[in-house]
Amino acid sequence: MNVYDFDGTIYPTDCSIDFFFWCMKGHPKLWFTYFPKTIKNLVLRKMGKMTEATMQREFFGYLTLVDDFDEQIKRYWDRNEKRIASWYLQQKRPDDLIISASPNCIIEPIANRLGVRFMATDFDREFGVFLNKMKYAKEKARYIIDQGFPMIENFYSDSLADTPLALLAEKAHLVTNKASTVIDWPDLDEATMKKVKEKIDTGWNSYVKED
Repeated sequence: MNVYDFDGTIYPTDCSIDFFFWCMKGHPKLWFTYFPKTIKNLVLRKMGKMTEATMQREFFGYLTLVDDFDEQIKRYWDRNEKRIASWYLQQKRPDDLIISASPNCIIEPIANRLGVRFMATDFDREFGVFLNKMKYAKEKARYIIDQGFPMIENFYSDSLADTPLALLAEKAHLVTNKASTVIDWPDLDEATMKKVKEKIDTGWNSYVKED
């Protein structure tokens, strides 16, 4: 079984952010009713006055405002499916697993088109809340272990934050240059492990449902 991150790994950009701007084009009123709020929250987060969890929950709230979501996500992937990395399509296997921190409602349609399994973050579009911890870094590794998946032959990701999952694989690969270049996972020397810890501590592992 081969396991792949999605954003920046087999897809060149962040599909959640891309889809946000896609929806803004289809619903121009969001530029006035939602975009200013998003910018404000980014500033508050930068100033340390808003937690990462709150900022992300507020950001993904845009999914609750798109009344034609099913049509929009279909059209989005109709346009952008061709951006899936060619190197991945050449080696794609039916037992592949995509595991992503992006919301499942965005990842599921493209995973189904590719004909592979997926696991993404559960997000309730009706209430605008995360239903579990986002599938990031250590949560990805915990999911693989808890589900009792077979040995991972190859793991691919664009982020050193995914080192916990890379360590579960027989072979790990780092993807760079917007999903276009695949190299061996770097040796985990002291300097690299410092970078890994920083990315895990400051990254999407804090994007969780708050109590």
